[in-house]
Amino acid sequence: MTDLAATDPLPKPKRDLAPILLPIALALLMIPLIGSTSSWLTLTAASLAMGMMIFIMASGLTLVFGLMDVLNFGHGAFIAVGAYVATLVLAPFAASIQADSLWMNLAVLAPAALLSMAVSGALGLIVERVLILPVYGQHLKQILMTTGGLIVAEQTLYALWGPQIIPMPLPASLRGSFILGDVAIAKYRVLAMLIGLAVFIAIQLVLNRTKLGLLIRAGVENREMVEALGYRIRRLFLGVFMTGSALAGLGGVMWALYREQVHASMSDDLTVLIFIVVIIGGLGSIGGCFIGAILVAMVANYGGFLVPKLALVSNILLMVAILMWRPRGLYAVTSR
Repeated sequence: MTDLAATDPLPKPKRDLAPILLPIALALLMIPLIGSTSSWLTLTAASLAMGMMIFIMASGLTLVFGLMDVLNFGHGAFIAVGAYVATLVLAPFAASIQADSLWMNLAVLAPAALLSMAVSGALGLIVERVLILPVYGQHLKQILMTTGGLIVAEQTLYALWGPQIIPMPLPASLRGSFILGDVAIAKYRVLAMLIGLAVFIAIQLVLNRTKLGLLIRAGVENREMVEALGYRIRRLFLGVFMTGSALAGLGGVMWALYREQVHASMSDDLTVLIFIVVIIGGLGSIGGCFIGAILVAMVANYGGFLVPKLALVSNILLMVAILMWRPRGLYAVTSR
């Protein structure tokens, strides 16, 4: 009996499909309310693109929350820094940006995005060593230190570039829309969806198919056990923090191109939104963050179309509704 039990495969945990079905149910519910199929498809595509950009910015923060137990209220600084670095890279190549060639445009955008990620990641290294390291486990001090860091970063951007809004036009090949019958889908939104999906798949592969991902997931569940096994969890913390900062920089570039402008206070506009997404998804959950970002974008777009005045508080109402249903978020993986 014991031998049979020892050879039996481990039972697989039941998959919780309810959160996955939530965006689908919301989208289907909106069809009769919106009325026009073409408008519904356009709004849905816009929601998916917006959700992907929000996910890229928020994914690093949810890992930092779950693994490091750090309340980083300065996460928005990495977003703004990434956007400003991209403006510096793209400015000398204005002619290439305006060329009606997709490959030429991408040849300029790709290095700009990579450099923005590198600078934001390096800034993350400095912030973790200088601001976060001395206050591990002290949430109130973390809030004060990271909020102070956000203010310093924002004022530094004001000092270097001034308070004016810097235009960041889309490349010529990404302007306009794909027309499918009566449906118009912006070209840049398609690119945003592809990049967001690529980031999500890459993170899932690293977390679920590599030893590094196993250590990260184990650290989220029980960091003391990981340390007892001889792994240097501090180095893992630093790597996760830098990766999250780099993803925030990439998200900043994409958001700036989406809005076609950069300004020093853009971090203020996005920090609250990102925290709402992380809370909705569940601390430490990449899958929950992905679904939460799509839900937030859907509510913002559908709500702005149906009830414009309600759109201002739609994200807060969504968070309240989700937390009343699941107090720890859609897919909470940590009890902290």
